[in-house]
Amino acid sequence: APQGFSTVSVAATGDNRPVPTGNIPVLVAAPGSLLATEVVAARDIATLEPRWSGSGPATLRLGAFTLERVGRAETSNAPDPLKLSNGTLELDFDPADARFAVRDLRSGRLWKQVAAPGRWSAVDAGVTGDTLSALVVDSRSGRPFKLELSLDPAAPELEVALDAPGAMPADLRYPRPFAPAAGSRLVVPLNEGIAYPVDDAEVPAMRLVAYGGHGLCMSFWGVDLSPNVGKPGPGYMAVIETPDDAALDIGRVGGLLAPRPVWEPQKGEFGYTRKLRYVFFDSGGPMAMAERYRRYVRDRGGLVTLAQKRAKNPNVDLLMGAADVWYWDRNPAGMAAELKAAGMSRVLWSAEESPSVVAAIDRLGYLTGRYDIYQDVMDPAQFPRLRYVQKEWPTEAWPAGLVRDRAGNWIKGWEVEAKDGSRVSCGVLSDSLAPPIAEKRIAADLADHAYRARFIDTATASPWREDYSPAHPLTRSQSREWRMRLLDLVSRRFGLVTGSETGQDAAVPYVHYFEGMMSLAPYRVPDAGRNMRRILGSAPENLLRFQLGWKYRLPLWELVYHDCVVAYWYWGDYSNKIPSVWPLRDLFNALYGTPPVYMFDAAFWKAERGRFVASYRTAAIPARLTAYAAMSGFEILSEDRSVQRSVFSNGVQVTVNFGAKPWTMEDGSVLAPGAFVLRRP
Repeated sequence: APQGFSTVSVAATGDNRPVPTGNIPVLVAAPGSLLATEVVAARDIATLEPRWSGSGPATLRLGAFTLERVGRAETSNAPDPLKLSNGTLELDFDPADARFAVRDLRSGRLWKQVAAPGRWSAVDAGVTGDTLSALVVDSRSGRPFKLELSLDPAAPELEVALDAPGAMPADLRYPRPFAPAAGSRLVVPLNEGIAYPVDDAEVPAMRLVAYGGHGLCMSFWGVDLSPNVGKPGPGYMAVIETPDDAALDIGRVGGLLAPRPVWEPQKGEFGYTRKLRYVFFDSGGPMAMAERYRRYVRDRGGLVTLAQKRAKNPNVDLLMGAADVWYWDRNPAGMAAELKAAGMSRVLWSAEESPSVVAAIDRLGYLTGRYDIYQDVMDPAQFPRLRYVQKEWPTEAWPAGLVRDRAGNWIKGWEVEAKDGSRVSCGVLSDSLAPPIAEKRIAADLADHAYRARFIDTATASPWREDYSPAHPLTRSQSREWRMRLLDLVSRRFGLVTGSETGQDAAVPYVHYFEGMMSLAPYRVPDAGRNMRRILGSAPENLLRFQLGWKYRLPLWELVYHDCVVAYWYWGDYSNKIPSVWPLRDLFNALYGTPPVYMFDAAFWKAERGRFVASYRTAAIPARLTAYAAMSGFEILSEDRSVQRSVFSNGVQVTVNFGAKPWTMEDGSVLAPGAFVLRRP
């Protein structure tokens, strides 16, 4: 029998919502119903001990307990390891613990999954052609799933497919992580991208969903064994081909960071075949990962360039190299004219204005837009309590249009400050109801405002949501489809240059810019979505170390999508938010070929006009020069990673020195600390 054994945790609360209990399955049932589960017990298990666990008020009744043997998990008919090979990779699969190892025959490198004694066992395993199949039993849940491992006949790639009919009461974490190697880096497309040294003890464990911008912004992760400088080394990447109900779990094995996939239920069911593709590299590092992912996206029809978008909407060109400006003060048209006179020739004017002001700013050749949102709905009965009432709330959708959880409770969204200092939660609008509301609202707005752009908040930042409302039920996949319909409505139906928050690559065909991609979400300034106009005197430690940390950051997003979407800092984490690190942000803009974001009033502009002009020249001009070009190369030039170079498909090169020492270039010139050099072909 498969080795391993799991106790059962049952948790319930007064409103029938599950209480987190770690990795043990949680069963929740309506009052009066029976709870049941299956476990697989190894031969040496003598007792089974059921237990209740959880926290908070609850009424628990055990009326009867029955333990019934329902079957026997047979041992595999293939007790010896099974093998697959395609001439480049060799795979060994051990049915005893459903663990596999992959040897790269080009380099001899062995990638072997970590052990999990007693957790998994394969039943009825065998090889047919280039595919290995097995029925894998999870001893914790007692539930089997079908596993298929297939080697690509023409590439060093392994596809993993998992399937199981029926209920899926808990997450499935399979395959296990490959054993981490000291000195390697975990490559994660967290917003623009980051590379964590796996032996960095200060990086916490984390879980990043693959179905929202505050998680994986592209559906892959990787492990890089390259040295800091020199020829990029070996590694692997894992492409999540079915990301809508998936996540990346980053834990530790032997003290080192170790990534693995998490497959979440689709409304309590396994739902569909889950797929993961491992790609192995004998050299190339993160560049090779980005190139492979770009090809993967292109093959699926998701690579739509800004040049293609400009052909459908000439106003897209106004976005190229445009500083994103949020101005909060009187005389906006006069301020826009001042920016123009100061040499800031391209601006995305994001603040909502009157029709006459919009027309005046349009005449400057700027791209005018405004903020909009279709997620949050506030209960109108709460309006008297609130400090402000947002006109974008579609109050007509309260409460029938709200997303509901499995127990029928409405999902809580953005919290609004009340007059007494407390916070009141909005509900979340069903994604299926947003497009018709948006169509009516935008049409009325454009009737007297000559906007040429529109920013749709949260559409790509918030996770795709399951909706259990009987009036508008949705899976996460359907939620994503409705979000894309909303963005497509704005960009295609209304012909507006369209932006959204943070960023997620499912939206690349529908949008032109993302606000927030440059700001790594976990490391933004505290409470970045509130108190946005407040200028900070010093930078938080985590922001300095990770968000502006050149030892960690990678331009993964630009390597895949630079010629498809314009990336900005988050609007509450803008270029001039912390004046002491303003020049550092500008250097990242120059290196990545992305424009800056400014938020200010008239007094701040007057006091810092010279810094704005210098910032614009550093950040916006390289962005304009590379606007329609792909980022075709990225190099770490110095041993301490402080000198970095980006290369674009039109021949432009940008080299930045983030460090404290001068750097001698190939031609003998010296690049000063905190400086950059841009070279054209």
